[in-house]
Amino acid sequence: MATAKGAATKAAKKPAKAPAKKAAAKKPAAKKPAAKKVAAKKPAAKKVAAKKPAAKKAARKPNPAFMMALTPSAALAAIVGNKPLPRTEVVKKLWEYIKKGKLQDAVNKRMINADAALKEVFGKAQADMFEMQRLLKKHLK
Repeated sequence: MATAKGAATKAAKKPAKAPAKKAAAKKPAAKKPAAKKVAAKKPAAKKVAAKKPAAKKAARKPNPAFMMALTPSAALAAIVGNKPLPRTEVVKKLWEYIKKGKLQDAVNKRMINADAALKEVFGKAQADMFEMQRLLKKHLK
């Protein structure tokens, strides 16, 4: 017990240490030369388990809204025909017309240069292929 008291009194008599100074900023360490690569061993061939026959999935059904037949306007009927067609077929026929007439811009393939018939549908001389759907919406009922 005497030693424990003596150690406690010595610790109390010692002056408190000054706070540590901030360490100087370290310089980035020099890059070490790359270690030699050890030849990798080839892993043992794994046995492949026999695959179970996959269950047949039901055929994907298209959305009926895309398949609904729409009647084209007179201006659009001059290009795609006057029979009611689904929107997807109208777009396909319109692209056939554009390719056949070489109406796609040579530099920027996204732009379609309208001829007289397409100008009635688009309402302008040149249209972007992404806005084509929006422009067709007015001509399908």
